[in-house]
Amino acid sequence: MWFWTDRFWTERLQRTANTNLGWVSPTSAEFDLAPAIGNTSTSAASVDHSQGHRADTNRFAFHNLRPLISAFSNDLAIDLGTVNTRVYARGRGIVVNEPSAVAMNTVTHKLEAVGQEAWDGIGRTPSNIVVTRPIKDGVIADFKLAQAMVDYFIRKAHKRSTLRRPRLIISIPSNITQVERRAVTDSAHRAKAGEVHLVEQAMMAAVGAGMPVSRPGGNMIIDIGGGTTDIAVISLNGTVYSRLLRVGGNHMNEAIAGYVKRKHGLLIGERMAERIKIEIGSAHRLPEPRTMEAKRTDLIENLPENVVLDDSEIRVALDEPVSMIVSAIRDALERIPPELAGDISERGIVLAGGGALLQQMDQRIREETGVPVSIADDPSCCVAVGAGKVLEDFQFLRRIEVA
Repeated sequence: MWFWTDRFWTERLQRTANTNLGWVSPTSAEFDLAPAIGNTSTSAASVDHSQGHRADTNRFAFHNLRPLISAFSNDLAIDLGTVNTRVYARGRGIVVNEPSAVAMNTVTHKLEAVGQEAWDGIGRTPSNIVVTRPIKDGVIADFKLAQAMVDYFIRKAHKRSTLRRPRLIISIPSNITQVERRAVTDSAHRAKAGEVHLVEQAMMAAVGAGMPVSRPGGNMIIDIGGGTTDIAVISLNGTVYSRLLRVGGNHMNEAIAGYVKRKHGLLIGERMAERIKIEIGSAHRLPEPRTMEAKRTDLIENLPENVVLDDSEIRVALDEPVSMIVSAIRDALERIPPELAGDISERGIVLAGGGALLQQMDQRIREETGVPVSIADDPSCCVAVGAGKVLEDFQFLRRIEVA
């Protein structure tokens, strides 16, 4: 019972529908039943008009059952990110979107909170409760905590009891080691997952952004996540070029916090650094100057309680991580074959990931590469949406799955 597949439920639901209609399909064991039913209805019509009408009615009934089949499915796609984890449930879309964080009691060694609840506790918990991120720079840093976090998100995504272990698609950064890949699959299996399939984040971002990855021609996707930046050129369902930078949104936050401390003697936390980045951070000059007030969290005497920051100084703080990303993109364009570079010059570069939302990031890349740049719709969710699309097409999954 633990290993019943979607084929079982598909066959069972179809037989139920066919029995209720007084006709049993000889092709009910097929996984993709729509073409089979269509062919059966055609042959039935050639024998008897009433049987053909009944078969057409049956085909209509089965198509109406597809949402029900999806509802019974346990298939999940997980974007296991450094900053946020998103879970896509087949037939339902993104059902979990929470911080990749856990709160652990260092005395009892028990898990106190996971996800949003854990993240909300940063700076507000007693000394014996520590909030940590099990994922660092795109890979698992703490195996046990990662396992507990994945298990929590799987259970939250289902919201119902089930006898069948879920089939998972998990996105991972490109060019990570075999040991790092194994850590992901092991943590998923220990979290009571059934089949586990690994796919590259860059490919999923491209699929989620609607890029024509199955066609010949170069498609360049830049996935700027919290801990890494994935640069990839994709053609004919394959990755022609890929490079992984251990630079992302978290490093931008650290750069801002470090700058504010050096320049203003102000200690700020990760939350405040993130807020500064969102409100006045930019990769290129803004059309209009912006400022914001940062509150002091330390109690040093003879210093003002608050500091007013402007966009130009935060742009200086962000220059190092932003320049590393732009330089890697230029290097990629120089290394790929001229034919693919020509395709990209026409089609442009697509930005995905939360880092794509940094103001004027597309403008900075456009000016330094001379290539058109666009930002994907809802870039933060591109990887999860792409992995969700793959849930609907396991034949495509077999072609792109990471070995």
